[in-house]
Amino acid sequence: MEVRLGRRGFLKDGFIALAAAATLPPFLARAAGSAGERRRKLVVVFLRGAADALNVIVPHGDPSYAPLRPTLAIPRSAVLDLDGCFGLHPALSAIAPFFGHGQLAVVVASGSPDPTRSHFEAQDYMESGTPGLPATREGWLNRVVGGLPGPGSPWWAVSPGPNLPRILSGSAPALALGGLAAAPRGGDAAALETMYRGSGDARTRAEASAAFDAVRALRAAERAAGTRATYPRGALGEQLRRIASVLRADLGVVAAFADIGGFDHHVNEGAVEGQLAERLRELGAALSAFWTELADDAGDVVVVTLTEFGRTARENGNRGTDHGHGGFMLVLGGEVRGGRVYGRWPGLAPEELHDGRDLPVTTDFRLVLGELVLRHLGSSRVDRVFPGFDVAAAGGFLGLVG
Repeated sequence: MEVRLGRRGFLKDGFIALAAAATLPPFLARAAGSAGERRRKLVVVFLRGAADALNVIVPHGDPSYAPLRPTLAIPRSAVLDLDGCFGLHPALSAIAPFFGHGQLAVVVASGSPDPTRSHFEAQDYMESGTPGLPATREGWLNRVVGGLPGPGSPWWAVSPGPNLPRILSGSAPALALGGLAAAPRGGDAAALETMYRGSGDARTRAEASAAFDAVRALRAAERAAGTRATYPRGALGEQLRRIASVLRADLGVVAAFADIGGFDHHVNEGAVEGQLAERLRELGAALSAFWTELADDAGDVVVVTLTEFGRTARENGNRGTDHGHGGFMLVLGGEVRGGRVYGRWPGLAPEELHDGRDLPVTTDFRLVLGELVLRHLGSSRVDRVFPGFDVAAAGGFLGLVG
């Protein structure tokens, strides 16, 4: 078969997506350089579209909840109760046992302090870690791996998609696993490798050597992983399956990112069943399968969910909800002090609502992430990961891990 990609195009666009093309040579040669080194890991799952916090973590004990949602409120009899006041949506039954086992924690009324209700802006702020500052170039997860000791390796930070997301953009190395998985196989791969390794350009040879090594490492990891769990159909299940395979292969991954869309429910959101329930069923099943897949290795891993903001406390005229403010976070891990609901609940009485319509943010999302960065990953530079953020002024860490 004729090879139509040029040498540079194959490396840059074909299968290896890295944080900064201008600095490839210093770290590409170490693409698998940290294999075998045990580190704690952080997996971030972004729920895009602004998930409805009040129907995910249901405040069934708040007397204002049901009257605000005459068609959307989850009946108390259907809620998966957590502590007598809050409960999980019934579609999250796959992860409910983790709460009882002390591995899952819930943070209510959490989110970004920035008031924007724009999906684009709010997601950008959460991925950059600098609410209200759109000019930030790097993602906060990139800054996490950039501050780790050692020579650095693209395996430190991975995303299962074909391109690096905003949260992993920056100067530190990172890998887009979807691009690696799409690399040619068989004779085509051999022809391309011969072409690159025979190049007279030393830079191209170094890049090619590391890139092909990375492809082989990923494929070996996925072959060896087998299957310990059944993932749900859908993008998130496939993303978490791929992340689990590289974690189990112990290639040195420290941070990983996955996302799932479809949470922008302005119309016919549904209550016990419906659009939101379908999204949550996929989320719960994917997280449960991921945790089962890791098995004994799960003690080194923490998974945290983000969503750009919550939704209006009152349902709208289309049996949906509109863009709001306060949201929620799920924190799952072997070191997590689970079985508890964290964060200050302001209540849903009219005088407590943000702008008279939304759940307020009482826990800055950076408090949760900062604690995971400091106490789970062991970073001493929370101020570098979240520049300008004052942990003490924001109320201090919640005590989620330790």
